[in-house]
Amino acid sequence: MLFFPTHDSLPTGLAPWSDGSRVIGYCREAPNARTLWLMMHGNGGQAADRDYVLRCMSGQDSLYVLEYPGYGAREGRPSMETMNQAAAEAYQLLRSRNPNTPVCVLGESIGSGPACALAREKIPPDKIVLVVPFDTLANVAAKHFPFLPVRLLLRDAWDNVESLRRYAGPVEIFGARDDTIIPIGHAKALARQTPGARFIEIPGGHNDWAQEEQVQIKR
Repeated sequence: MLFFPTHDSLPTGLAPWSDGSRVIGYCREAPNARTLWLMMHGNGGQAADRDYVLRCMSGQDSLYVLEYPGYGAREGRPSMETMNQAAAEAYQLLRSRNPNTPVCVLGESIGSGPACALAREKIPPDKIVLVVPFDTLANVAAKHFPFLPVRLLLRDAWDNVESLRRYAGPVEIFGARDDTIIPIGHAKALARQTPGARFIEIPGGHNDWAQEEQVQIKR
């Protein structure tokens, strides 16, 4: 009920991104990039879909969109464990290949879970930007399914509040005013419980955030 991957060959403005032996996502690599952005996308589609993010960021920054296990052509099955592990491996790869360039993280919707988990890395991201995120996935599920004991049933129980608790870097949180999938109250709750977080309310629904450059992704 959480994951809706696609496995299509798509036209995209992004190029395949490899770890040296397999494709782990899609990217736009800028020459002499000022900042590297690692993106964890929402629960539907695949990494190649996310070229719309390019219009929200500087052409001088590089974008790397992680392909989750079980999405696109990547083998495996999506879960909190496999997605967090894939995010950590991709993050460490970018750090090792670019030791002198800031590495920041962008989390969209359910991707805010693995994005926030990276706050616990030994060298944490230089900045975390979250778009239409949740505070805890259990809180979202409980509102959508009030008749079920979802806190007992939910296996992939990301808790972004706990993940960010000790993160000292800058956090920006964008919540969509008319979001019915992850209502804006969850983004506001996350911002309230994250010391120093900057909250920005944007118009539109859950999937409208990249339209008309409502979100600016910058360090």
